[in-house]
Amino acid sequence: MSLTVEQVMELAPVIPVLVVDRVEDALPIAQALVKGGLPALEVTLRTPAALDVIREMAKVEGAVVGAGTVLNPAQLDAAMEAGARFIVSPGLTEPLGKAAIAANIPFLPGTATAGDIMRGMDMGLSHFKFFPAETSGGLPALKALAAPLHTARFCPTGGITAQSAPEWLAQPFIKCVGGSWVVPKGPIDPAVIEALAREAAALPR
Repeated sequence: MSLTVEQVMELAPVIPVLVVDRVEDALPIAQALVKGGLPALEVTLRTPAALDVIREMAKVEGAVVGAGTVLNPAQLDAAMEAGARFIVSPGLTEPLGKAAIAANIPFLPGTATAGDIMRGMDMGLSHFKFFPAETSGGLPALKALAAPLHTARFCPTGGITAQSAPEWLAQPFIKCVGGSWVVPKGPIDPAVIEALAREAAALPR
C-alpha cells in the first residue's frame, strides 16, 4: 500500500533516525520499534550496510521503511530498489526534488531557511524536514519560518531528545519529529528499544 508523505508523518509522533552498521541488527531493531508503536523507520544511507538493512527491515510486518541521507537521484533509485517507501534528504536540490516527484514517492527534503522551503513549494512540495533543527535556531527559528510559510508542515530532526520532543510536537505545523534516541548506541537490546519506542509513541501531538 502506497502512502502520502502526510500519512507517513502521521503514523507516529516520532520517526526513528537509524544508523545501522550490521545487517543482522536490522530485523531485531525494526521488530522492537514496530512492536513499540513506531512503524515509520528512517534508515540513513550513512553505512555500507544501509541498503541491505532497508531490505531486511522491509520484511517486518507493519514497518514502513524509508531511506534517509539521500543526496542524489542515483541514491534515490537504489533506495527504492531496496524497498524504501519514503525518502528523506538533508537538503533540497532541484535534481533530487524532480526525481523524487517523478518517482511519486513520499519525499521529506531537508530545509533550514525560508528560501529552502520556498524552492520546495515551487516544486509543489508542502511537507519538509527542518534540519539540523537545534543548530538551525531550534523551535523559535521554525516558528518564525512557519508563520509566513503557513501552509508548510514539518518534521524537525537533529538534536531533538525525548525531553525536548513534546515542546516541538505541541506546534500545529509540526506533524512529527525525527529522533535517534529510541535506538541507543552500543549492543542492540530489543527490550530497551521497545520500551523507548512505547514512550515515544505515547507523546502527545
